[in-house]
Amino acid sequence: MSSSDNSITAALSRTTPVFSLRVWVLIAIGIGILMAILFIIVLWLSIRRKNKAVNGIDTTSQTEIPIVSKEINIDKGVDSQSANDSSEVAFMPVHDKYTQMKSVPPLAETRSVDVDAFSQCSSVYNIEKAGSSYSEDYNSSGPKRAGSSPYGFTSTSPLVGLPELSHLGWGHWFTLRDLEFATNRFAKSNILGEGGYGVVYKGRLMNGTEVAVKKILNNVGQAEKEFRVEVEAIGHVRHKNLVRLLGYCVEGIHRMLVYEYVNNGNLEQWLHGAMGQHGILSWESRTKILLGTAKALAYLHEAIDPKVVHRDIKSSNILIDTEFNSKVSDFGYVAPEYANSGMLNEKSDIYSFGVVLLECITARDPVDYSKPADESNLVEWLKMMVSTKRAEEVVDPGLEVKPPKRALKRAILVGLKCVDPDADKRPKMSHVVQMLEAVQKAYQEDEKKHSQMGSIDLESQQSVEELSNSADV
Repeated sequence: MSSSDNSITAALSRTTPVFSLRVWVLIAIGIGILMAILFIIVLWLSIRRKNKAVNGIDTTSQTEIPIVSKEINIDKGVDSQSANDSSEVAFMPVHDKYTQMKSVPPLAETRSVDVDAFSQCSSVYNIEKAGSSYSEDYNSSGPKRAGSSPYGFTSTSPLVGLPELSHLGWGHWFTLRDLEFATNRFAKSNILGEGGYGVVYKGRLMNGTEVAVKKILNNVGQAEKEFRVEVEAIGHVRHKNLVRLLGYCVEGIHRMLVYEYVNNGNLEQWLHGAMGQHGILSWESRTKILLGTAKALAYLHEAIDPKVVHRDIKSSNILIDTEFNSKVSDFGYVAPEYANSGMLNEKSDIYSFGVVLLECITARDPVDYSKPADESNLVEWLKMMVSTKRAEEVVDPGLEVKPPKRALKRAILVGLKCVDPDADKRPKMSHVVQMLEAVQKAYQEDEKKHSQMGSIDLESQQSVEELSNSADV
């Protein structure tokens, strides 16, 4: 045995003509070269498969965001609203880009408008018109599953047919190439809005879905891990009154977020801007928009952990779908160390919501220096009007049908509580939801009473006419 081992060792130790290398050295080099070739082949196959997926060749992988939306009423006293999600046609904050509409708003007091002039806007996002088939309302009796969609079918995800599934477990990972294609290489004509945070573009994915792409500028070079952690926190937030985050892009220095696109403008445009040409928001529409916004904020503040503080509640960040449901946009993740320190808290959101509420009632800008000095600040002007018992004069003069006095006074009271200078005295958003539901109920009761009185008057007039006709006979 030992002689055999010695002969093998001698053979392997023999010097060869190739650079005077020993046999065992050549064998080791050959094995290394073979392994390197195998590695290169595997790497090439992997890259080729990924390129096919990006180009839409591999369509076997389909991605869907969960279609179950969850609306959570925080306080037990809050009545659950209808669980039917309205259309999730989508959008981001914009400038005056809305010169076309699909139809005359059903809840707006319309002026005489050429309907055909703005009836051409048609989004392929109508596949989600039904919202989700089910939604869960949380009340004092616990979770309750509502009935199926009134449209009779389950909504389809806007991401069906797209190849790349996010490793975060939700949404979609978009490549830079995907979003360049969707936005026509980020063409200026596709810009919806811009600000300190970056630029928002309208886009169309390769499956036809319209989206809003936010290209973040102030976080250029943000660490990929940090960005994905923040995106994951926002992406798991689900509420029918929050704009839906569909996915993200992290490539090189590029950081982008992809949202659903809402094509019916925002509250600022309906109160002060371009959408006003299509009609004036009725009191009922305004109440509905405010109530939906309050529910979204209550969800962010009180129903998820860690809580989310919006930090920028204003009328331009409250988007409106075709059913006049509000969609709060531009909410962000607040790291636990900030939330726990009190440096950022929900009381600032509540104040901002109060300002939006008063803006909705009056159709005045929060600050307008074109007005007299004692009227330039909306909050201070409204307090002055209330203290001098002129509250009924603050309502939007453009409203053709004024709200009942009881509903108006209750709405003003909610707004003034939210803008209390003492932050500790401001109500929680769940309490604001309760108060706004009372405002809505008061309006509906007064409208019902008014309708009944009108029918009684009509019957009385008909009876008088009948008696008069009988007397003539």
